Amino acid sequence: MRILIPVDPELPVPPRTYGGVERIVAGLVDEFRLRGHEVGLVAHADSTCRADAFYPWGGRHSRNYIDSLSNMRVLRNAAVAFKPQVLHSFSRLLYILPIIRSALPKIMSYGREPTPRTVFLGVALANGSLSFTGCSEYICRRGRRAGGRWCAIYNFVDTALYRFEPKVSDDAPLVFLSRVERIKGAHTAIAVARRTGRRLVIAGNHATTGREFNYWTQEIAPQLGGDVEYVGPVDDTRKNALLGKAAAMIVPIEWNEPFGVVFAEALACGTPVISCPRGALPEIVRPGIDGFLVNTIDEACDAVMNLDKIDRSACRQRVEEHFSAPVIAAQYERLYQQRIAERR
Repeated sequence: MRILIPVDPELPVPPRTYGGVERIVAGLVDEFRLRGHEVGLVAHADSTCRADAFYPWGGRHSRNYIDSLSNMRVLRNAAVAFKPQVLHSFSRLLYILPIIRSALPKIMSYGREPTPRTVFLGVALANGSLSFTGCSEYICRRGRRAGGRWCAIYNFVDTALYRFEPKVSDDAPLVFLSRVERIKGAHTAIAVARRTGRRLVIAGNHATTGREFNYWTQEIAPQLGGDVEYVGPVDDTRKNALLGKAAAMIVPIEWNEPFGVVFAEALACGTPVISCPRGALPEIVRPGIDGFLVNTIDEACDAVMNLDKIDRSACRQRVEEHFSAPVIAAQYERLYQQRIAERR
């Protein structure tokens, strides 16, 4: 197959540091080419992903009107030059507008809650050539309200990148790994660690202005010290070491997480997850098997006390079977074949 993949223009593929979607696309390009497909990539000009054809965006900002017009032309020209059999977009539906009425099968993937009006208009204009995927069934349920065909295909992690640790020390810490903001629940993680007498390592960036900066300065920073340590943002190497040596990753979210790659990253290391049953978390974590989903601090404390009942090898197996690059690439491959067959 010839597959054309546009990605948002802000970050290169793969990203240098953070950039979940860009990392996912880089892994998919590699997997598809291993499977014998030709892949065209439309992305930030500094991208280094080894695609068969590369088309840099003209504009760098998704929400800028002039940049959007430029990027619509880039994608139209890329489609003419590459002649794909399927277009799989991880970017803006707006960029597809010049070719939306063509017979070319088009798939839009959403890693966040879709805008109903955008989905509705896309379906109305596409003459049946457009369908959607969500990074979880939670996202698909939200999208189906606006119409169209939706299929849940999860995000994934590079299982070769994350080293499985079958056993950790008795005094292994809890780890909070995420952006340090209220909806991620760092304050709850601290409370749980203090009540259970466990060390807590907090990793991730924090805001430097606004309400979330106040959250950092007033509710998190004053509690640092002793058994609560803040190590800042971490790269892949430090993340691997941090997660692998943890008794559990605790990120007690206060919002509906669309997927959350970090949860799969923890499981890939064999590290159980303690979080909350919101958004896609019930699709990732099987309570009592891969970790615990809790609603209160008391329940989270009970989860910490029962971590010895979790088989770390089952956590790793969960990722290999459901959230690994070969598994997810195969699911997209089958979807492409179905959509191509329908348009013949």
